[in-house]
Amino acid sequence: MERLWAPWRREYVEKGGQEPGCIFCELPAPGSEADRERLVVARSDASFVMVNKFPYTSGHVMVVPFRHAGALEDLSREELADLSLLLQRAVAAVRQGYRPDGMNVGMNLGRSAGAGVPEHLHWHVVPRWNGDTNFMTSVGGVRVVIEEPARTRDRLQPLFTAVANEAPAESRSP
Repeated sequence: MERLWAPWRREYVEKGGQEPGCIFCELPAPGSEADRERLVVARSDASFVMVNKFPYTSGHVMVVPFRHAGALEDLSREELADLSLLLQRAVAAVRQGYRPDGMNVGMNLGRSAGAGVPEHLHWHVVPRWNGDTNFMTSVGGVRVVIEEPARTRDRLQPLFTAVANEAPAESRSP
């Protein structure tokens, strides 16, 4: 029998998927070495991007407002605009860093909608490739992720700086 080793999932299994407090509110100070440990990739005025510690695919990131809010309508216009712009940068950085064939971008609002942290909303950016729904997912009910989350963070972090320096979409020539 073949074995699929995923030792990085041990922490999740042992904790039963539950961490005390809000995982999104317990962030390190900007620019600290702890950003690396917490998998924080980028920050804006009101939002941040972090690599999903338990990804669906390599390159899976989350875009999260700093303020603890569980409903989209709880965000101010400024927070929503900031979150949207950082989401746009996250999509561009993941596209540049992973060259996926497509992406899933979504937000699960409420536990019944699939939210793992229903009290603090966040966008998921999940790169997808043709054929990535293979027999492992279909038959075995498992996903094969080829890159550790810390390596994903190290790959994406410099791309956020590059993406931030590019011209906005409306000013790009066709």
